[in-house]
Amino acid sequence: MGKILIVDDTLFMRTLLKNILFSGSHDIVGEAENGEEAVEKFKSLKPDLVTMDVVMPKMNGIEALKEITTMNPSAKVIMCTAVGQEQMVKLAIKSGAKGYIVKPFQAPKVLEEVQNVLKQ
Repeated sequence: MGKILIVDDTLFMRTLLKNILFSGSHDIVGEAENGEEAVEKFKSLKPDLVTMDVVMPKMNGIEALKEITTMNPSAKVIMCTAVGQEQMVKLAIKSGAKGYIVKPFQAPKVLEEVQNVLKQ
C-alpha cells in the first residue's frame, strides 16, 4: 500500500492513526509531533502520503503543508481536524491538501480517504 508519515502533537492520536493504517496494510515510515519536524521528515523519508494535524506547536499544520507543497507540488497531504474547524479545512485545501479526516477518527473513513488520495 502506501508509505505514510503521521504528524500529530499527541502520541495517543499518532498511535491511533498508526493502528488504523496498519490494519489497512499501510507502511508507517515515520512520525512527527510538530510542523517543523514534519517538514524535515518529509524531506528525508519521502513518504507517499502525510497525515497532518492542523493545530500543533512550533509550526502548525497549514504552515507545514505550505512548506511541503512548495518543496513537492505533487505531495499528498491529508489534514486531520477536529469537528468545528471547517474554516481551517477550507484553508488547507486551498493550500494544497488533497483531503481531510475528522477527529475522532473512524477507521473505515480514514482508510477510505487514504485510498482515495493515494490514487490521485
